[in-house]
Amino acid sequence: MIQLYFLSVLCNGLAGYVLFSENTGEFDKPNYSINNPTFNLVLGIISAVTGILKLLSPVKNGIFILGDLIPASAGIVAGIVLIFGLNRQDAVSEKPGELDRIGSNLLVFRKPISFALMGAAILHFIFAEVIFL
Repeated sequence: MIQLYFLSVLCNGLAGYVLFSENTGEFDKPNYSINNPTFNLVLGIISAVTGILKLLSPVKNGIFILGDLIPASAGIVAGIVLIFGLNRQDAVSEKPGELDRIGSNLLVFRKPISFALMGAAILHFIFAEVIFL
């Protein structure tokens, strides 16, 4: 399905950029920032759902699972990092729970994950019918 192809490329590229960028205070209002927590949460949910749906419907007549394995897994990882990592990073709690530890462990690998997401988006955009992309 070509719509999922477009969403996969868009979400992986945008999630990679969000994870790569730091909150530098470039914008005075958080409503217009790419690091807005609501935007990150929605992008994480859309990325994860798109990744799961990409596993179920390959682009064109490719191999069922392998045709979209890398972009689908990248979307699922992006969703997990954005939902449990960045969204929970600013949460203030007296007792950190299991989700806080998962999020903090994921944020250690924030930059490599962002490069992998942007790479998967670019490769999936250029080579749509390659067996693993």
